[in-house]
Amino acid sequence: MDTIMLTDSNLLCLLQLASPALPVGGYSYSEGLETLVEDEAIAHPENLKHWLEMELRYGAIRLEAAVMVRAYRSVLAGDFQTLSAWNSWLSAARETEELRASSLGMGRSLAKLLVELKPQIAPIVNAVGNSCNYAIAFGIAAAYWQINIQAAVLGYLHSWASNLITAGVKLIPLGQTSGQRLLLEIQPLLSATSVQILSLEDDDLSCCSWGLSLASMRHETLYTRLFRS
Repeated sequence: MDTIMLTDSNLLCLLQLASPALPVGGYSYSEGLETLVEDEAIAHPENLKHWLEMELRYGAIRLEAAVMVRAYRSVLAGDFQTLSAWNSWLSAARETEELRASSLGMGRSLAKLLVELKPQIAPIVNAVGNSCNYAIAFGIAAAYWQINIQAAVLGYLHSWASNLITAGVKLIPLGQTSGQRLLLEIQPLLSATSVQILSLEDDDLSCCSWGLSLASMRHETLYTRLFRS
């Protein structure tokens, strides 16, 4: 199941799925980054790079991407019961209301878009229900479009990193060139992390994300906010 070749058509589908132009609202979330900038814990490109690296090595993004892989495999196997179970599992794993809301909000938007683009995908989306996490919807799309799973994981991680770097460009603020340099610098870690995620067993699904959780919990009390999380 994980040896699907990446054709031109598959690659174009992946680029569309991971594009910042995808209307799922990813640009409106900072995942606690706004709190950290307000606290001056992140004030320079080096700080943001360190935060992204620690998240990729130990944080919740690893968990999300691993569940996306399981959603992908469930769709290919036609096992919609397991697909729904992983969706519930991921909802329960979100530590704060804002993080859960962002995952479900983006997931609903992507699921709705997928059905509008490809009505044949509706039975799969309906099997998950209205509360569909973004990682689950991404996995459904990647499996339906027969995208190579390692490429799908890379696309998922790259989209996440791009969104947070874009938030950093606005919040810190960084110059556009600094943001693009940072995205280029973390490419090796994105690649290494994707390989590690694909090798995780179910019992290995864990993360150390208390810093993200605390930043997320404090976000709603900030005096001013540009982002929804």
